[in-house]
Amino acid sequence: MRRDIVHPGAGNLTYEIREIVAVGRQLRDLGVEMTWENIGDPVQKGETPPDWMRQIVRELIDEPLSWAYCDTEGVLATREFLAAKVNERPGGVQITAADILFFNGLGDAVSKVYGQLRREARVLGPSPAYSTHSSAESASSGYKHLTYNLDPYNGWMPDVEDIRMKVKYNDAIAGILLLSPDNPTGAVYPRALVEEIAEIARQHDCFIITDEIYAHIVYGGGRLHASEWVGDVPAIAMRGISKEYPWPGSRCGWIEILNRKRDENFSRYCDSLLAAKRLEVSSTTLPQMSIPRVIGDARYAAHLRRREDLFERRAGEAVAAFAGCDAVVANKPGGAFYFTVMFKDGILNDHQTLPIDNRAVRQRIEQMVQGVAPDKRFVYYLMGATGIVVVPLTGFQSEHHGFRITLLESDDKKRAWILRTLRQSIDTYVVA
Repeated sequence: MRRDIVHPGAGNLTYEIREIVAVGRQLRDLGVEMTWENIGDPVQKGETPPDWMRQIVRELIDEPLSWAYCDTEGVLATREFLAAKVNERPGGVQITAADILFFNGLGDAVSKVYGQLRREARVLGPSPAYSTHSSAESASSGYKHLTYNLDPYNGWMPDVEDIRMKVKYNDAIAGILLLSPDNPTGAVYPRALVEEIAEIARQHDCFIITDEIYAHIVYGGGRLHASEWVGDVPAIAMRGISKEYPWPGSRCGWIEILNRKRDENFSRYCDSLLAAKRLEVSSTTLPQMSIPRVIGDARYAAHLRRREDLFERRAGEAVAAFAGCDAVVANKPGGAFYFTVMFKDGILNDHQTLPIDNRAVRQRIEQMVQGVAPDKRFVYYLMGATGIVVVPLTGFQSEHHGFRITLLESDDKKRAWILRTLRQSIDTYVVA
């Protein structure tokens, strides 16, 4: 081309969670039976949304308006319903339907939220980082994503002093990102901690982004939304139904804009999000129409409690599988459906292997591991030896080495095999 047409941040668009699928498919073609533990899709792993919920969707198909465009902001009745839900939270921020904007899944929302920021305005996010956020922020700015530390020796809690110092001494930081429950660690942040982070944002005139896609998958109760703790700080809370119904194929998510009128600049930025969305006309209509009927159904609360109990039991199974393993740190998650295993410093090296009987697979793995991060080396050998596909922790922009698995496998025997095989593989690998 006579001009360089590539965006300066294009090289920062990485998504290890799906990129590792290409490696898995190569091994599958060589005869390895794959077990996909990389994608957080409950339906693909055997969970079936309850019949009453599916019946609501069936009935909506017969309504002509479910086939039509909706308002750019989203279906008005649904936005009014969700705003009322926010306003029911004791002592929380009050909003109207005008403060809710729908997107085609939170991936679309993340792209717009970062894409509409000035390149010089940075958002400080956690490390380990969820790739959708870190890649979008980095691509938008054209620079490496700015991060604060999550402490593996403190249950993956945010290092508040790290946040404080980075915000104080880098005036390019305009926003702070929080994910609670977190992906990939499953950590759930206590109210006192997030209120302290909100105070940092208030002191330095920053806004907050909080990803609440797993807000209703918190073990033992204690669900907490940004509207309840953010105070008067401008904020954007991200919600969706993909993990909650679950209906990931609906591509239906929304943002709740909090304290919009507190800051004129923040308000104009939010206007730009709607303007960008208007170029697409609207988001998918039918999933939006389902929200008041599903979430407003008397059976929905029991549905959420059942799933929270289910994933808490599975989290306990995962922790038990790694009990006594001195090579790793394996914190029990407090929410979502992920489990992170971190190798302790000095455990991994570039000589460790796992036995692979298939010669072609072994040769392919030996080629793949040249020059890769130590945890990715383990992940590749694990795939070749067992067919289990996990995501290396360094793929989440982390300095720590390890991997993330899901707690989604519905077959109890297979889930037990996965955990047992992972533990045995680590025990074999670290002494090789």
